[in-house]
Amino acid sequence: MLINQKIVDAFNTQIGNELGASNQYLAIASYFENEDLGELANFFFRQSDEERAHALKFVHFILEAGGAVVVPPIPAPRHDIDSAAAAVGMSLEWEEEVTQQIYDLVELCQSERNHIALRFLDWFVNEQLEEVSSIGNLLGIVKRAGENNLLYVEEYISRQGGHPEQETA
Repeated sequence: MLINQKIVDAFNTQIGNELGASNQYLAIASYFENEDLGELANFFFRQSDEERAHALKFVHFILEAGGAVVVPPIPAPRHDIDSAAAAVGMSLEWEEEVTQQIYDLVELCQSERNHIALRFLDWFVNEQLEEVSSIGNLLGIVKRAGENNLLYVEEYISRQGGHPEQETA
């Protein structure tokens, strides 16, 4: 096996974290869909899909490295969303938490001197920069627009091709 059991266990935990994030984004997307804010809903449906894809990256890595995948219980997502700013703020908090989880995995792999696992995690470190930046940008836009002007946010996301972090040409 190319990774030890300690790393396998930590990566299995991260599979649950990623699936939990996917479910939370699904709940946020549903909130926006119920509010008739389709662009915001679609943004978070895509985020949900991305988080599931991240979980699958961990699954495939564990299997390729000779470990056993054990998917942990996934806690229910929060549904106490009462505004667009709260929903996007919740997602930013989650991405910051995931960033720390990835950092903890990097530190574990460094302490275990497992360079294969470290190289695998490089992608996630870079991904977290993109995720935190994108969600932070979206939160700023939502706050500037205010709850009564979310259609401007919808238009902005639409102009950006569904990705608020992209600049227009």
